[in-house]
Amino acid sequence: MAESSMRFTDGEAYERFMGRWSRAVGALFLDWVAPPVNADWLDVGCGTGAFTELLLDACAPHSVIAVDPSPEQIVHARSLPVAAKADFRVADAQALPFPDRSFDVVASALVINFIPDRPRGLSEMRRVARPGGVVAGYVWDFAGRRTPNTILGLTARRMGVEVMQAPGTADSTLERLAALFGEAGFTGVESRAFEVTCDYVNFDDYWDAQTPSFNPLTHALNALSERDRAAVKEKTRAAVPARSDGSISVSATANAVKGRVS
Repeated sequence: MAESSMRFTDGEAYERFMGRWSRAVGALFLDWVAPPVNADWLDVGCGTGAFTELLLDACAPHSVIAVDPSPEQIVHARSLPVAAKADFRVADAQALPFPDRSFDVVASALVINFIPDRPRGLSEMRRVARPGGVVAGYVWDFAGRRTPNTILGLTARRMGVEVMQAPGTADSTLERLAALFGEAGFTGVESRAFEVTCDYVNFDDYWDAQTPSFNPLTHALNALSERDRAAVKEKTRAAVPARSDGSISVSATANAVKGRVS
């Protein structure tokens, strides 16, 4: 199956799409990583800064630099209160613009699978981490079809819509993430799955959040006739777990990995 290409160019739409999920998984992830206080952090692929804000609140860091390849995401993050506590910059995970041994903790939230050259990206994260430092990240379980977008994607596919595979799907399993970290030279590599649930006010809230303009699935849906698009929407409405008050509850699984720099 061909992989999709995704460029996150709308900060507000991305926040609606993934912000609540990043915070929900991020809290569990940070407890598991158990980073030291007063550490120098690098947040790789920070997006709108949702995870950056979380680590600032939970981890008492000495400093935080957050990078993302999308200028639009960085502009959005810099407009938020979190920008007073973190240094947001445009940068590529495959060529981090920092000297060797610059950070105590290097974290990557919902990003590793999107790095085109994952071994190179992990090599860069290892390079900029100090000896004894930790590098960690988590991604959605795309291979196991346990993502926030899975219900909509499966419904669309069953109705004949061409739904492309997410980038790096094969590397989203616990086994592959651990293997990638081992191959990159990290020691004490561990991996763990986290299941989280997020709520939506109603189905329209869920639908709007899951169909941002930058999502290839949204493009596929927009290419349908109005009748077929409405049919996919109604089939999805029937598939999502709704409460008596109309609110929606959706679960997903994130696979996490961490390792140390010797």
